[in-house]
Amino acid sequence: MVMYNPTIRKFLISEGKMETVLLGSTGIKVSRLGIGLAEIGQTPESPPRLIEESAVKKLLNTALDQGINFFDTAACYGNSEELLGNTISHRRNEFILATKCGHVTAGYEGQDWTPQTVTDSIERSLIRMNTDYLDLVQLHSCDINTLEQGEVINALIQAKEAGKTRFIGYSGDNDYVNWAANSGVFDTLQTSFNLVDQKARNELFGSAHSNGLGIIIKRPIANGVWGKSEPASGYGQQYLERAQAMSKLGPIEGSLDPIHMAMGFVFAHPEINTAIIGTTNVDHLLSNIEMLNQGIPISSETLSELTQRFSDLGENWHQLQ
Repeated sequence: MVMYNPTIRKFLISEGKMETVLLGSTGIKVSRLGIGLAEIGQTPESPPRLIEESAVKKLLNTALDQGINFFDTAACYGNSEELLGNTISHRRNEFILATKCGHVTAGYEGQDWTPQTVTDSIERSLIRMNTDYLDLVQLHSCDINTLEQGEVINALIQAKEAGKTRFIGYSGDNDYVNWAANSGVFDTLQTSFNLVDQKARNELFGSAHSNGLGIIIKRPIANGVWGKSEPASGYGQQYLERAQAMSKLGPIEGSLDPIHMAMGFVFAHPEINTAIIGTTNVDHLLSNIEMLNQGIPISSETLSELTQRFSDLGENWHQLQ
């Protein structure tokens, strides 16, 4: 097991290669680019040997070596937590570890969104990832009714008071995350935001920032759909259709590489602390890191055009969960 050592963490973060910023009012610094670990997880429905442990080891150590210090996983991401524990737990003082809880998963017998399920999930995550503490535990997309009842929030608070997690957060979208932003109980929010999923900038960013919450962005490159034409799966298909509708309004002057434009759009919003991109490909990881480190500004004209097109077309384009 690895115990928390703030002195070592402060030194390592100061030596990192990537820009770091404070995560809201938590006092911890996170890399602007984080890594999402849903894609490394093997579930019963996944293709056999989706990614070998040796490949995960290379991927996660490369991320650490290049200055990424924010790692985001979840109890329901297959064996993602175990793979992290098996491959980089010996470097625990070098990264901020975030996970999510609330769903019944991994053979657990119980019900979603009960205090016991949340408590047991946190204990299981500690064991899986070979650590004595978590930096952040997030409720994973529960609805407003569950939030308002308060029982699962109290379970998170108890875990925080017991030292099992340093901070608590909410991961979700639309009315749910807006409720969480104004509840006064969370330290961070994680939500969808990208050039085809922009609703969060209307109200959420302002309220979250003014309340001192850390803002974590998921899906910042929108599955890389800008400029693509082939069908996508799941929410990626809706992102693709939105991108195609926006593109039909004409070329955007000074257009950039699609990934550059997507990342530039997200990081043009100063309220955002970190954005997580999931991948199993080391080359893609390194490309994203290099792009960020070299600077990914987009012109005010491009930013304005993307914002206007979404406003014109996206009145009913809610955040995709």
